[in-house]
Amino acid sequence: MNKPLELEPARVWEYFYEICQIPRPSKNEGKILDYLIRFAEKNKIPFKQDSVGNLVMQKAASAGNENMKKVILQSHLDMVGEKEPQKKHDFTKDPITPIVSGGWVRADSTTLGADDGIGIAVQMVILEDKQLVHGPLECLFTVDEESGMTGAQNLEPGFLTGKILINLDSEDEGELFIGCAGGVDTIARFSSKSKTVRPNSRAYNIIISGLNGGHSGDEIHKSPANAIKILNRFLWNATNEFKVSIHTIDGGNMRNAIPREAEAYVTVPQKHAINFESFFQIYAGTVAKETGKIETGLSFSLKETDLPLTVMNRKAQKRIMNAIYACPHGVITWSQELEGLVETSTNLASIKMDDNREIIVTTSQRSSVDSAKKDISDRIASIFRLAGARVEHSDGYPGWTPDPDSEIVKITEASYRRLFRKRPVVRAIHAGLECGLILEKYPNLDMISFGPTIKGAHTPGEKINIKSTQKFWKLLLDVLKNIERES
Repeated sequence: MNKPLELEPARVWEYFYEICQIPRPSKNEGKILDYLIRFAEKNKIPFKQDSVGNLVMQKAASAGNENMKKVILQSHLDMVGEKEPQKKHDFTKDPITPIVSGGWVRADSTTLGADDGIGIAVQMVILEDKQLVHGPLECLFTVDEESGMTGAQNLEPGFLTGKILINLDSEDEGELFIGCAGGVDTIARFSSKSKTVRPNSRAYNIIISGLNGGHSGDEIHKSPANAIKILNRFLWNATNEFKVSIHTIDGGNMRNAIPREAEAYVTVPQKHAINFESFFQIYAGTVAKETGKIETGLSFSLKETDLPLTVMNRKAQKRIMNAIYACPHGVITWSQELEGLVETSTNLASIKMDDNREIIVTTSQRSSVDSAKKDISDRIASIFRLAGARVEHSDGYPGWTPDPDSEIVKITEASYRRLFRKRPVVRAIHAGLECGLILEKYPNLDMISFGPTIKGAHTPGEKINIKSTQKFWKLLLDVLKNIERES
């Protein structure tokens, strides 16, 4: 039974619970937008919406604070939809079930959507609470952050009037973010003609599952295994040994999530079947040893199934598998300026087969250095082009360069020390934030990003820490009290 969350700060968790009941995967934000507009109308909050769906609500300053600099609070409306294989859940229709467990809130075998549902909830409480102390506010809710940041990309001139922006989309309490990496997607498309299955063949379903996965910006430095890579390595070797033919292949989902699962339906000549099965078991043991300290939940499954009528053309299959094998995944370079910060990375995010049996491979590159971002995306493109694929790049998004003289950073640092008697960590993040894109549109904004602790974002293990949410709330309210006044 889906029960309300009885936690503190009470109103924040009440709204978060309501948000969990509203399906909102990327590019399907209509229902959450309707919910927020009804909220604004009920509370007589002025609002406006732009042509792509971004929503901004306005709140006047509390008495005596009218000449404070106007602050924009910003979060995104969409969430990543990932679930455990056995879980039946339609992210376009079904609510999320939040569960309190050991000081955390998690979901029932799905992503929770605390990224960035908690930001939305906090904005709603601030908008409705007439007792809070603050200057003039704008609350910006952007669409489609997770699948391309198209909301931030399409912000219109004049839509915002604030001078300071606080992004509420960070996931490590006690850390203040003042910069982020830029990113771009590289998508390869392979033509794949079919051929008739050989007589005297056997068919198998191969599933790689149970990997940690994770956010390709926040978790890539932990070297989690990639299910597509594991599956392709097996198929590459098995094809050479046993003349394996692929009927279908599928792995990963979101461009910014490290693939947790991958599967293929394949055929094998009858005469090789027993050796093929033995080879699979040996391979499973080998990979388990290689990844055992990190991927404790890794699972391999091989089951015989019905024989399909067709399989992939041999030449196309080899081209695709060679390209996937050669395609890098993970950290490419570490920052020379900030110890422990990934500078450049690439994520082999998904492989899909469409109704025309075209194979679509999606990868995502990130870097805090624009030239390095272009270099790694060009490198990925060259690998796929050598294999005969058609390659395209997304528009991408810029990084956010840290400003050492930022006024809002100094205010937030001082608030944190005063409230919690310790210094926060001030740093850049390898994950992409909408700040870079917003800064392109509004270059004079002073910006910072902070939030509560969220672990396992973009995976079914996503969870948000309850105590850190209390600290996040206290910090935000204190910062708003201490915004400088217009000179």
